[in-house]
Amino acid sequence: MTFLYNGGPGSSSMWLHMGSFAPVRVVTANGTMTGPPPYQIVPNDKTLLDKTDLVFIDMPNTGFGRIIANPKQFFGLDADANAFAQFIERYITNFGRWNSPKFLYGESYGTTRSAALASDLEQNGIGINGVGLQSVILNFGLDDLTTTGGADYGFVLYLPTEAAAAWYHDAIANKPASLTDWMTQAKSFALGEYADALAKGADVSQSEFKDTAAKLARYTGLPQDYIEKSNLRVPYYKFEGKLLQNRGRIIGRLDGRFTTGTLDRYADFPYWDPTDSAIDSAFTSAINNYLRTDLAYDPPLLYKTSTYDAIQAAGGWDFKHNGITQPDVSQDLAGAMVYNPALKVFVANGYYDFATPFFETQFTMDHLQIPQDLRGNITYGFYPSGHMIYIEPDAYAQLHDDLEHWYDATLGGR
Repeated sequence: MTFLYNGGPGSSSMWLHMGSFAPVRVVTANGTMTGPPPYQIVPNDKTLLDKTDLVFIDMPNTGFGRIIANPKQFFGLDADANAFAQFIERYITNFGRWNSPKFLYGESYGTTRSAALASDLEQNGIGINGVGLQSVILNFGLDDLTTTGGADYGFVLYLPTEAAAAWYHDAIANKPASLTDWMTQAKSFALGEYADALAKGADVSQSEFKDTAAKLARYTGLPQDYIEKSNLRVPYYKFEGKLLQNRGRIIGRLDGRFTTGTLDRYADFPYWDPTDSAIDSAFTSAINNYLRTDLAYDPPLLYKTSTYDAIQAAGGWDFKHNGITQPDVSQDLAGAMVYNPALKVFVANGYYDFATPFFETQFTMDHLQIPQDLRGNITYGFYPSGHMIYIEPDAYAQLHDDLEHWYDATLGGR
């Protein structure tokens, strides 16, 4: 059986429930606006029910769930992992599933949860067969673009995603035919010449500065002058507004393939995410229609797709973990793998995802402190899609097939 959940922190499981591997799914447009209702909710020929039972978990205070105690008991990294561990233990007890194979599948912040949760469950006697990580964020320090010096890795690890978006929108000259080849080049430049130039700081020579800026312009499609004035460091949120500025469009954070017009093409960051405007209504309508009409589960409550407002009202999410406010749960995952050497991990990322950039994921996984012989327990999938990999049809089909093979390999015919 597989326990699935989304991230946020603060999101319900609506996205995975109505977009990925459940018995039905909602049809959305590919890389463009889906439009208003009615929407198509269709039988899902890519369900994983032939491989595993599926248990979709809405985090506390989302879906039809409500918190009647102090919300601070749930709104934090460690508190959240503890709540999910309690739910899973209660579920397998109530339904007699202690001896069933067990998998965790988290998307976005759900991958952060999975790393902490896998470690907690394993050390409390609940064995886990596999952990699926989709659109991964484990080391929050690598994602920091707000300080200087130590945060330069953020700019390095976002660069291939920027290069992918520029490639998709035909914003680069002499566009290569192959996205994967383009990504190989971008990753090599990012961790090589680009990282070297940033590491030198004020000591970088003028000739190296100019050469790096020119190459950044080539990979990102941004004007070289703009890159130079940004001191070789263009935050991804400024990139989203700048890339197609001359066309009067902004690109998506969750999926850089999506675009909308903008109220202010010169704003430092977009006012909204074009991905949200393209698909939010479809998913929200679908989950309500499916639960209330198709399944006839219709309580007198709103289905809360997110509890973000309640988290802010409670003082924000407590990210502190092991005494560190900018957490790195990658070593929790490493600990779970060492504690249980049979644990298998599947890592999936989209090339066009600015929320959890794929190269940051690869960098994080490459730096897990695990024995070399356990690296074979990690399987990777990289797809021509964004944060919700499953909304791009070809990427979705490949993700489904990759997961089916992973389940077969992990269970070994059991």
